[in-house]
Amino acid sequence: MAEQIDDYFTSVVSSLVPGERRPGGLPADPIRPPSPLSVQRALDLFDAQLGSRHLDLAARWLRSRGKGFYTIGSSGHEGNAAVAAALRPTDPALLHYRSGGFFLARARQVDGSDPLRDVLLGLVAATEEPIAGGRHKVFGRHDLDIIPQTSTVASHLPRAVGVAFSIARAAKVHVDSPWPADAVAVCSFGDASANHSTAVGAINTAIHSAFQGLPLPLLLVCEDNGIGISTKTPAGWIAANFGNRAGLEYFEADGSDLPATYATATRAADWVRRNRKPAFLHLRTVRLMGHAGSDVESAYRTSAEIVADFDRDPVLCTAKLLVAGGHLSPGEALDRYETTRAEVLALAEQVSALPQLDSSAAVMRPLTDTAEQAAALVPERVDPDRRAQVVGSPLPEQEGRLTLGLAINRALLDVLARYPAALVFGEDVARKGGVYGVTRGLMKKAGSARVFDTLLDEQAILGLALGAGVSGLLPIPEIQYLAYLHNAADQIRGEGATLQFFSDRQYRNPMVVRVAGYGYQKGFGGHFHNDNAVAALRDIPGIVVASPARPDDAAAMMQTCAAAARTAGALCVYLEPIALYHTRDLYDDGDEQWLTAYPDPDHHVPIGSARTYGDGTDLTIVTFGNGVRMSLRVARRLEQARITVRVVDMRWLAPLPVPDILREANATGRVLVVDETRKSGGVSEGVVAALVDNGFSGRLARVTSDDSFIPLGDAALEVLLSEETIEAAATALAGR
Repeated sequence: MAEQIDDYFTSVVSSLVPGERRPGGLPADPIRPPSPLSVQRALDLFDAQLGSRHLDLAARWLRSRGKGFYTIGSSGHEGNAAVAAALRPTDPALLHYRSGGFFLARARQVDGSDPLRDVLLGLVAATEEPIAGGRHKVFGRHDLDIIPQTSTVASHLPRAVGVAFSIARAAKVHVDSPWPADAVAVCSFGDASANHSTAVGAINTAIHSAFQGLPLPLLLVCEDNGIGISTKTPAGWIAANFGNRAGLEYFEADGSDLPATYATATRAADWVRRNRKPAFLHLRTVRLMGHAGSDVESAYRTSAEIVADFDRDPVLCTAKLLVAGGHLSPGEALDRYETTRAEVLALAEQVSALPQLDSSAAVMRPLTDTAEQAAALVPERVDPDRRAQVVGSPLPEQEGRLTLGLAINRALLDVLARYPAALVFGEDVARKGGVYGVTRGLMKKAGSARVFDTLLDEQAILGLALGAGVSGLLPIPEIQYLAYLHNAADQIRGEGATLQFFSDRQYRNPMVVRVAGYGYQKGFGGHFHNDNAVAALRDIPGIVVASPARPDDAAAMMQTCAAAARTAGALCVYLEPIALYHTRDLYDDGDEQWLTAYPDPDHHVPIGSARTYGDGTDLTIVTFGNGVRMSLRVARRLEQARITVRVVDMRWLAPLPVPDILREANATGRVLVVDETRKSGGVSEGVVAALVDNGFSGRLARVTSDDSFIPLGDAALEVLLSEETIEAAATALAGR
């Protein structure tokens, strides 16, 4: 198919007559006004289109020689070069994988890059590739303000909404942003992707925000080629779905018509820049050469359907325009085409021999660098005057002993005081102060620009955080319940966790995602309010998962997470045990031994460090979350039976505090892992594996909750781990 497209271009252009208006064809001089597209700009965009086309051909050539690893191309979509020309090079862009024309046209606007070589370096996974360093083929460059995307089946749209939101919000909270105050965020995607729930939610979020009068300068570019891999998009679907949406300005153009695309894209970009509201640019395109090099298009499209698209080839259409207008002769157009081919193939030959990543250390360097920087951090000292202004009187350390919920509340105030870029947001966090009151009073003290409610959509909440983090802010989003996190886990897994990896840390996703979770909640139960499933988080490379149990640890660990996000760009998930929010007692009613004093505001808990209670020599209990309180209660009863116990609160579920666990395990030679999560996919599996991998040779057992969802009422206690189970296992392991 690539050869057919190539040959068709050559044969049609060879037959053109300069300046002649062919029957049913194009006007003699289409570049002149009323089109805003100058002849020189048209020639420049033609060169970008040619470059994109020959990169697609080179990708297949490299693959045929076993030198290339990526063949999803931009052929048929090269009209998006005109969208780049209609924007400024400082407008942040989150691009679809068919954005070769846009990338090359944007690079022409900024000195210092070699975009043809850049793309080829990505195709061959060379370490010299300037954004991902050989880890993936992406369209991205930091100096071009193109944020790389790797999972572009709409999952980048929530972040794009967040970027657009943050352009204005950064200025409102007086924080420097990488984007100009009048910037427009642009996000491109395909017609099939427009049907994804992530796209639907993101576009709804953009409209919802603009409806409330919030500035949201976002240009959504749907490149509609009528097919998603092999599944056709119904004719007229995109226009019918988005053409008359209240609050979403709609623009439409034929992506094969360069002047029309440029004129419409310019109007759309200018409208967004002027009105600070979202707009939808619908580009009708074609897809040439199939979905990718391995795609056998004839398996699902007829020959007639495939050939019918040849005349809508945007590269061919632009050549026709330039020849018909007398701006190029057919020979000159072909010379440009062949010169570009020769340049691209010569570059492809050169880069195909360049080094690739050759060790796990090299591959993982962005992850390990982030982890090492986060582990070594020392939070900047909070300014006393600013703290007094935000936190007010009395200061938390003057309030006496606090519950876990109050300690988190005061820690969030300290973070807001320490970092002007910090934002706290989510469902019900502002006016109501959260379902459990944990964020009560924050909005009043820090202001509604920094503490605010969002719509009820976890993808939107995390997308806003992703966009804010990459825009110079420090987002602290709340997911109301752990069960709700799974609605939007890909925003962490596919977008947040990958950005530093696939941009070689040139772009970062600093954030602290607060999640209320775990079981044992009384009076408000059921699966969605008592969820103990954390496996979806623990296997994501590079993220930090904090799980505080005691109030003093909760406050200090919040400072750690905020500092790790701000200084190392870490994506932290902060799991809060709901059942312990308002717990006051440990052993007996009224003993108030679960309350603690608020720590020094500059104190932090190093990432990956555990806390040990007691110095028993008979048994080590390793646990976290609700398991800490249960284990301490069990340990007291065991000591009455002359079994001395030390209880290790891991505090961090990723990375696990392996050295601390191993030290305390070896101190007794007997380890019981107490895990309130599930037997399969829970935390204990990783703890046991870590002990075995590190040579622990003592006795080892674990107790967990059952592999079950958590039902309503007292039935929950039938599947959740109990103190009785812990005590029986501990007694057996200790040999008593």
